[in-house]
Formats: sequence, structure tokens, C-alpha cells
Amino acid sequence: MDLIDIEHVRLPHSRDELWLEPGEAFMGGGTALYSEPRPGIRGLVDLTAMGWPPIEELPDGGIRIAATCTLEQLAEADSHPLFRPCVDALFGSWKIHRVATVGGNICLALPAGPMTSLTSGLDGTAVIWAPDGRDRRTPIIGFVRGPQEISLAPGELLRAIELPGSALRSPSAMRRTSLTPMGRSAVFVVARADPGGDFAVTITASTTCPVRLGFTGIPTAAELTKAIDSIDVWYADPHGSIDWRADLTKRYAEELRVELGEAA
Repeated sequence: MDLIDIEHVRLPHSRDELWLEPGEAFMGGGTALYSEPRPGIRGLVDLTAMGWPPIEELPDGGIRIAATCTLEQLAEADSHPLFRPCVDALFGSWKIHRVATVGGNICLALPAGPMTSLTSGLDGTAVIWAPDGRDRRTPIIGFVRGPQEISLAPGELLRAIELPGSALRSPSAMRRTSLTPMGRSAVFVVARADPGGDFAVTITASTTCPVRLGFTGIPTAAELTKAIDSIDVWYADPHGSIDWRADLTKRYAEELRVELGEAA
């Protein structure tokens, strides 16, 4: 879709140039911006001009994923077995994967956003740049607050997502489904068994925002079901009813409990 009101595009090359004039918006790959009308937006600030490295290693063995890292770059990095299937979960063609960004998918904050599923499931932290030059960090769980609602103040931008080495080294697995073979995710469950014995299940797509259920040790089936029954942010849309999504969430979480319990 054309954005017919756009009058200019700015290409920043330093942090000092990352500010917004009235009517401007930050842009990564642009696939979300151009997917629907954007009344009131007259200018774009193209973050890809900053030249941020797509993926950088962290001292603890984790990685920093630039907000402008494309889904294709993430999949090809092969830093974790969940990267490729989460990229493939995006409702879009390979042409979209070449330009759509990790940060853009998270900031769009759709319940079915696969980058939200991936980064929240691996204990990701959002690195946020404020317009006054300060940085702040917040867990992806909490950064995405609800459908198309994120914790960015005016003028702030998502600079990167950091995944800790402990999460990348932990055995993990996922389950996902949709109503149609190539449809938007309706249920997305990521589970992780930490070497220290903790077990975590992160639920997205079937909920309005990411939900993390943490346990000391592998829970029993009853404990896991009880925790899922306590969720009060189930999501319904044309891609699935609440009851169906909740039932599948329980089924997938139990499969992952057994799978990772045996691995542990």
C-alpha cells in the first residue's frame, strides 16, 4: 500500500539524528507501516540507515539482536534451534522475510507476532533508546502489553533485543498451530528447562500479551494445568475461539513438559 501523505524520508547516521518531528515515525523494514493506511504520518525516519550489526555476541554467550535485523538474517544466523521455525511462523512470504525486521514485528505487538513468541520465550530484554540520550531495559514480557500496545514513550525506540546465554544454552522446544496451514498463529507455546532445574512455559498468540509460567523443577501435569487455568488474558479473533485456544495451549504445554522432562 502506498503512503500517499509521506513528504520526506530521513536517513539518520548517528544517535543524535534519532529524533522525531511532528508527523514523523520510525521505520525498520516498513512491511508493517505499508500494510495499512497511516493517516497523519508525513515523514519517515529510516532506522536501517544506522547500519547496526544484525547480531552481536554478548560476554555471557548470549546475543544482541538489532531491532533492524531482518527475519531472514535471524534465520540464517542459526544461533538457536527455535530461530528458523519462529521465522517460518510469520504469516508472509520469503520476500517479506527479507525486509521485515525483528524489532518491527515485536513493536507491531500482534498476539500472533512470532518474534514476540521467540524473544519472550528465551527471556529476551528490550533495549530502549530514549530521546534524551538515556537507555533503559525491560523484559519483552511486559514490553508487549496487549494487542498493538507496547511500553514505548513518545520519541523512544527499540534499539535491540538481548537474549541471555543461559536461555540459549537451555533445552527448549515449541508448539504452534493455526486454523489453516499458512494462517496466522492461533496458539504458540515455548518451553525451556534451565540447567539449574527451573522450567518455564511462555504462551503467546492465544493470549493478548505474552504469559510466562515459571516452576522450580519440572511440574506435574496437574500443576501445569492449574497454572494455565489461572490465565485471564485469553484472546479471541477470527483465527480461533478462547475455548479452543485454551484447550490447545494445555495440550501443547503438556507435550512440552513431557518432552523436556525426559531430556532433563
